Amino acid sequence: MTIHVTSRKLHWNYFVALERDLEAVSRYVEFCEPNFDTFSIELAHLLFAAASEVDVVAKLLCEKINPAAPRGNINDYKAALLPAIPDLPDTEVFVSRYGLSFKPWSNWAGATNPLWWRGYNNVKHERDAHFHEATLKNALNALGALLIIAFHYYARTLAVPPSTVLAPKDTTQELQPESVLLRLDSNFYYDHLIV
Repeated sequence: MTIHVTSRKLHWNYFVALERDLEAVSRYVEFCEPNFDTFSIELAHLLFAAASEVDVVAKLLCEKINPAAPRGNINDYKAALLPAIPDLPDTEVFVSRYGLSFKPWSNWAGATNPLWWRGYNNVKHERDAHFHEATLKNALNALGALLIIAFHYYARTLAVPPSTVLAPKDTTQELQPESVLLRLDSNFYYDHLIV
């Protein structure tokens, strides 16, 4: 029996797995503003996993966009990504089920790095002093940031010819299974016809 292998979307599959873990958290912590500062071991796990994956995928995306650009840290990512994706700071993520929307990369419109990134590094390097930064808000933003970076990575990785960029709707159509909890603007998705 022959098994046919198509292109793997390893980073997308990892995002979807993390999104499902985040969805499980919603059974115990209501996703609402009064709970944004809630912190826990599970939220630390999600923050670490999502921010680490942002680091991995951002490096790959920088390499696709500008192979000669340095890719040593988040400041290098910003320098490489913003000229190619100037709307990155304004890209909004929606959690419609809970009436939430946020812009995980909004700090890049100014001179600072995202607050969730600082929280991740604080918890990673000085957990005893900064464990309270492993919050729902930081976990949501890290997962949202991963959704956006993964989207832009696959828009370039799946494009034919390789030097082009897939249209937003064509990109999300290729990213299966679809994200269900965190979503981009509706303009990024084809409408589903229900018969």
